[in-house]
Amino acid sequence: MNQNRRNFIMNTGAVCALAMTGRPTGAPRTTPAEAKPPATKERGMAHGLTVLNIRRGSEYRLGVKNERGVLDVVEAAQILHMHAPATIDELLQNEDGPSLNALVDAAAKSKATQKAFLAEDTIEFGPVVTRPEKIVCVGLNYRQHAIEIGAPIPKQPVLFNKFNTTLNHHNGTIKLPVDYAKKFDYEVEMVMAIGREAKMVSEADALSYVAGYATGNDFTARDLQLETGGQWMVGKTPDQFAPIGPYLVTADQIDPDNLKLECRVNGETRQSSNTSDFIFNTRTMISYISRVITLRPGDIIFTGTPQGVIQGKPKDKQVWLKPGDKLACSLEKLGELKFELV
Repeated sequence: MNQNRRNFIMNTGAVCALAMTGRPTGAPRTTPAEAKPPATKERGMAHGLTVLNIRRGSEYRLGVKNERGVLDVVEAAQILHMHAPATIDELLQNEDGPSLNALVDAAAKSKATQKAFLAEDTIEFGPVVTRPEKIVCVGLNYRQHAIEIGAPIPKQPVLFNKFNTTLNHHNGTIKLPVDYAKKFDYEVEMVMAIGREAKMVSEADALSYVAGYATGNDFTARDLQLETGGQWMVGKTPDQFAPIGPYLVTADQIDPDNLKLECRVNGETRQSSNTSDFIFNTRTMISYISRVITLRPGDIIFTGTPQGVIQGKPKDKQVWLKPGDKLACSLEKLGELKFELV
């Protein structure tokens, strides 16, 4: 093999390795921890918990919100000499829910773990997930939204994608790419996190593959999406365009097809609807996607936005978002996600 060929292969391998790391733009590294839970540990999803990623210095850490505050799972595991996942990504991708539930139960009984509880108003939030293998999005999935923009009701789910560089967090900012886009729009959405591998699953079994749900916003540049030849991905994939948070609520606590959701801009309610207006409910979405794409633990699915987007207004009343605007998105039982445009 000649030297040029050898260098090409080495460089290609390095690029591929870098691409696989997939962290959000400007994100700290996740906490070093065991790659997988001990082989003797039971695998499965967590239950009865509200979890979040905390940003502490140069790393993300898994937190669990309860009546005592936010438990720093990494610190509690060190105090109790127990195994636990270090981030939500490890929790999901390693199917390490039983370990987390065991730690939370032990921490509740231990006075020594009191110092591992943080006041929520003192923490810095990270994205709910930081390195999913896939971010799958479903478009045109609310009946009233399709009607407001004059689109036909889809006969099957409309899919597109985002990338990890779009991931953003509660109380974060989106730096608007004003050099090449102008028509910025909000899209409050429910986000599903997959908890075990799903391939060719039935609608009847589909929800058993969901680990939890979160509030998200499929932030969009409409001019890039619609005025450049139908580039949906380009319009939805600039850096920071996928804020999710503040929490991931485990699936056992949620009826995903009957949740109120809202989006407010500078305090004004712009979107107000219910997931009962889904064209394709959560079971149908998961089953359909799993027929064409293998879903793996840690993957997330944006499930569509309801009516009230700027795109749906008459053209003479379309006032696009701008730097300085503050957005608040909420889903019933999942928490309020806030972020600001700069």
